[in-house]
Amino acid sequence: MNVETGMLQPGEARCPAETTQEIIARDKVAAPAWAASESYEYLGSEDIAKNRYVDPAFATGEFERMWTRTWQMACREDHIPEVGDYYVYDIGPYSFVVTRCDDDEIRAHFNACLHRGTKLKPSGTAGFAMNIKCPFHGWTWNLDGSLKEIPEKWDFAHTATRKMCLPEARVERLGGFVWVNMDPDAPSLAEYLGPDIMDHMAAWKLEDRYLYLHVQKSYPANWKLTMEAFMEAYHVGDTHPQVAPANGDVNSQYDVYGEHVNRFISTLGVVSPKLRDKYSEKDIIDNFTLGDSSSLGGSKPELKDGERARQVMADMFRGMFETATKADLSGISDTELLDTYSYTFFPNLFLFPGISLPMIYRFRPDAKDHRRTIYEVMFMRPKPKDGSAVETAEVQILEDHQSFAEAEGMDPGFGVILDQDTDNLYAQQEGLEASAKPGITLGDYQEIRIRHFEVAIDKYMAMPPKLPDWKALQRA
Repeated sequence: MNVETGMLQPGEARCPAETTQEIIARDKVAAPAWAASESYEYLGSEDIAKNRYVDPAFATGEFERMWTRTWQMACREDHIPEVGDYYVYDIGPYSFVVTRCDDDEIRAHFNACLHRGTKLKPSGTAGFAMNIKCPFHGWTWNLDGSLKEIPEKWDFAHTATRKMCLPEARVERLGGFVWVNMDPDAPSLAEYLGPDIMDHMAAWKLEDRYLYLHVQKSYPANWKLTMEAFMEAYHVGDTHPQVAPANGDVNSQYDVYGEHVNRFISTLGVVSPKLRDKYSEKDIIDNFTLGDSSSLGGSKPELKDGERARQVMADMFRGMFETATKADLSGISDTELLDTYSYTFFPNLFLFPGISLPMIYRFRPDAKDHRRTIYEVMFMRPKPKDGSAVETAEVQILEDHQSFAEAEGMDPGFGVILDQDTDNLYAQQEGLEASAKPGITLGDYQEIRIRHFEVAIDKYMAMPPKLPDWKALQRA
C-alpha cells in the first residue's frame, strides 16, 4: 500500500523500474506513432477454467463455432505468384485450395470434390495447375471454381439444374498475406482488426518482405496452451535465463486492441530489472541473441566509455541489416531494429513486425487430438531495394524429438529458446490434466494477452454452431 495514493486499483500495478516507453524515448532515432503508444485494458482477475485445454468436447465446439467464423492467414501472396499457383491451407477438419485465378484475383475453394468428397489437393502441398481436377474420377473445375468437366456426363443429367461450382471461403489480402473466412456474414477484415491495427499494418509494409525460413513442428499440448506460452515475457527469467542479461522482461509493455488483436513490446539491449545490479553495459552485448543473427556475421561492437549498449547495437544493426538485406533502413527507428513487437491476431497468428526479429508464428489444432498443436515459425526479410529476385522458403517439418536448432538456416541460439518453451508445454498439459484446481490464475497486467485471447474464445463459444453451408458458399 502507498500511504499517499492508497491501494492501486486492479490492473494498475507495474514493474517498479523504467517503463518500455521511457526506454524507447531515449533512442536516437525516434519511434513511430504505432510503437510509441499504449492501449491496456483491465479485463478482470477471475481464474480461467481449465476445461478449455483438456476437454475434447471443447475442441469440437471450437471447430463448430469459432474456426468457421474467424479470419485466418492462409498463406503469403508470394506463395502463389503466378496464375495457376495454389497453396493448401488446413485448419482442423477444414481444408482449402488457395488459388491465383488471374493477376489480381485469389480464391479459396473448399478442398473436396462435389462428386464423392475426395480431397482435390493433398494437405500440406503447393504447386501449379491450370485447373482443379479430382484424382479419383477426374471431375474438373476451372481456377475460378466453375465446373469444367464431368467424365461420362451422360450419367449425371440430374446435375444440370444445380450449381456445381466449388464452394469457397471469403478471401481478403492485407500486408502481403492471404486471409480466409468461412462465414459469409462475418465482418470485413478491416472491421475485424479495427482501425488502429489497420494503421499499424499500413506502417509496417509487410508486403515488402519475403519468407526466407519456414519451420514446422507438432507439440503435444493444446493449441491455446501453445499460443499462450508466447504471449508474455513473464517466463523469461526462469525459462530463458540466458537472454535475461539483455532483455527487459518484467517491464515489458502489454496492449489490447478491440476484440481480436493484442501485443507486447519487450525491449532488448537493456538488462532485466531483476538483474540490474549484476550486469554491465558490456554484458548486455555479450549476451544478446537475435532471431536473424546470420545477418550480423557473428560481429559484436566495442563499447566506448559512457556509451549505452542499446544505442551502439542499434547503430551497428542498421548498417549490417542494410548490407545483408540490400534494403534502405535509414528511416527505421531504433526500437524497430532492436525490440520484440509481438502481435496476436485472433485466432491463431502472431506477427513480429520488427527488423531484428521479423517473424510469423501460426498455430493450428490437430483435428484428431485436442492435445496436439501444429506450430509454424516463419522468418521474414525486406525484399531487396534493387528488385532482385528472392525465393519464398519451403516448409521444413521437424519430428517431435528434433530441436528447432536442427532446422537448416535457424539461428542455433534462437532454436534453443524455442526448445525451452517446448519443454514447458509438455509439463503444462500434463499438469493441467492432473490438477485438482479447476482453473488457471493470471496476472492482471503481464498476462493480459492471455485473458484477452480467452475472452474472445468465450465470445465465439457462446454462439450457436455455424457449419459451412455449401450452397451459401457457392458463387452464382
